[in-house]
Order: sequence, then structure tokens, then C-alpha cells
Amino acid sequence: MFACFMLIRFNATALLEKLRNKRLVYVGDSLNRNQWVSMVCLVDSVISPTFKSMHNNGSINIFKAIEYNATIEFYWSPLLVESNSDDPISHRVPDRIVRVQAIEKHARHWTDADYLVFNTYLWWRRRQMKVLWGSFESPEDGVFKAVKLPRVYEMALQTWAQWLEVHVDRNKTQLFFISMSPTHQKANKWGGIKGENCYSETEPVTEEEYVGDGASPRMMRVVDSVLGELKTRGLNVQMINITQLSDYRKEGHPSIYRKHWETITEEQLLNPKNYSDCIHWCLPGVPDVWNELLYAYILEL
Repeated sequence: MFACFMLIRFNATALLEKLRNKRLVYVGDSLNRNQWVSMVCLVDSVISPTFKSMHNNGSINIFKAIEYNATIEFYWSPLLVESNSDDPISHRVPDRIVRVQAIEKHARHWTDADYLVFNTYLWWRRRQMKVLWGSFESPEDGVFKAVKLPRVYEMALQTWAQWLEVHVDRNKTQLFFISMSPTHQKANKWGGIKGENCYSETEPVTEEEYVGDGASPRMMRVVDSVLGELKTRGLNVQMINITQLSDYRKEGHPSIYRKHWETITEEQLLNPKNYSDCIHWCLPGVPDVWNELLYAYILEL
């Protein structure tokens, strides 16, 4: 038997009232930035142009609703812990390295937030990750070791959880974790042609209980375990599970209309599916639903 419930209708003014004199901060990778942009767009229309501002300072982007003294922010930290992919612009590196026990460099920017919305998954999608015990300033003095997934993911989340347990004001800050956003890179998984992806898809998957392979059950279990341990220690992080509902939306990606960091080659133009973005989401679109779920929790808590 399935439990059904009705979502409350999104009301931008009601949310801004809830955020009055507060900070809502999204922390994570480009999918959480996607969700941040969605939330900014959802509230933007009810704010006069003279009473809002947008500011960027390195890894942090801040939208401010001046009349409410409220901010909706995004902080770039794709692996949550410190890594060599922390630069918000130049983060495409051939050899990804993480410091699984180091998070303070990032976390000091979120410490006094009232609502913290975390995600991390996309950047961990590989068989193993190189871990540094030491500093990026003096890597020659450190120790490097390749650690397999999902163990290295678990190590990073445990560091994140320990930081929350020590530093979060439990009477002030509400915590959320967005589950894995699925990808649609293998059309044969939903009955399409093998070798194709989300390119040219215009309809969602209609098969009930469809499950693709764009998310990792092993890594989802790691998240559940870490959040469960936190709960036993008196700190609740509300999981917002968007994985299954988003899995149906194979047509919701920007595909070839994504942002292109390099000029498209003639060869790519002849085979557009090769440069289709089947990971991020169009806006308006799927992340708006994620924010409606978040909104329901914020309004009810």
C-alpha cells in the first residue's frame, strides 16, 4: 500500500515571509546550483526590481530579497569536502583528488545559515578516487592513496556529518539532503535504441516503477546510513528523495541546448547526441518540483 499526500501549492510570498531575516543556502555541485537557480526564479516575480540584488563572490552566489532581508544562496562544493575541483570556474581536472577529512574551508561559509540544502553525487561517479592526507599547498609532503567507491564517498560524508554534529545550532538550522539526480544516457534502459541517449526525447517514461541506471543504490545506502547515524545522535537531516520521480523525466534535460564551454566541432554537429547534456535539467522544469518539496518541508517545519 502506498501513502499519498497532497503538496501545498507553492507561494513565493509565503516562502519569503518564512525566510525573513534568514539565509537559505544550497551547497554542492551544479545540480544543486540548478535547483538554486530554480528557487531564485520561483520567487523573483513577486519582488520589485528595486528590492532585489544578485552578488557573486568566488564560490558563493547570493540572491537577496532586500525588503525581507532574506538571502537564497548557492555555495560551490561539488564533493562537500575539500578537493582539487573546488574552483567554481576551473574545476575540470584530469585527476580528481579529495581531502576526505577536510571540510572547514567550505563549511565556514555556511555556519550561520538557517536552512542548509546539501547534495553530492555526480562528481563521485567513478570506480575510485585519489585521497590526499596533507594539503594542496604542499602536496609533496602529503600521502596519496586511491580509495574505491563507495568507501571514499562514505569517508567524505562522515566528515560532513561530524562537522554538522559539532557546529550546527540545532535550535536554529534546518538541514536537508537532496538524493541523487538520475541521468538518462542509455536509451535502451527505457526501451529506446541502444547507443542513444536523451537527445530528441519529448515524452517522459510511462512505465510504472521504471528504474534506470543513472543513480547508484550502493551510494544511496551510504547516505541513508550516515543520516541514520546522525539521527541517533539527535541531529535530523531531512532527506528529500527526488531520484525515482525524476527518473521518469528522460525528456527534461537541456540536451544539445546546454551551455557549451568549448566551440562545437564539425564532427560533433554531425552527431549531436554525442554532446547532449542528459545530466542537468531544463528550467522551468524538474528542479522546480524538487523546490516544491523543499518548500513544503520549510513551511511545515
